Amino acid sequence: MKKLLFAVLLSCFVFTGRSQDDADIIKVGDVMPAFTIVSDNGSEFKSVSLQGKVVLITFFATWCPPCQKELAAVQEMLWPKYQNNVNFVMLVIGREHSDEELATYNEKKGFSFPLYPDKNRSIYSKFAKSLIPRVYLIGKDGKVVYAATGYNENDFAGLMNQIEKAIK
Repeated sequence: MKKLLFAVLLSCFVFTGRSQDDADIIKVGDVMPAFTIVSDNGSEFKSVSLQGKVVLITFFATWCPPCQKELAAVQEMLWPKYQNNVNFVMLVIGREHSDEELATYNEKKGFSFPLYPDKNRSIYSKFAKSLIPRVYLIGKDGKVVYAATGYNENDFAGLMNQIEKAIK
């Protein structure tokens, strides 16, 4: 029991002792890395097709409570406002999830936006080393204009403002 308690305390110390900067690979001002989303059926979506668009990339996991809050806010406020904007693309990417897992998850949640798989962190690893949820807003020039980790209402309101500015 003491060993288990020590291991838990040590992992908490290690996790909280890590700065967010150590976890970031891509920051505001950086060019969005190229990536390919590969579905279970083998179909591919290449990021190169996003040139000239404002792109919101959200990384989440189905087991992550802050991710659930963020996705609920996306469903309620963000997606209804921007889903029909031809200059905007949103990629909600399930870190370490398959299409099948995401479909099962979405049956429970009822999101109206698509979820994309990243089974092996091949996309996520181009953006960060750790920590979710993560949001990156990419401007029409392909550069990151906003990046955030975690979820809170104030940051989400800031994201909404940044999307509005980037689309103009």
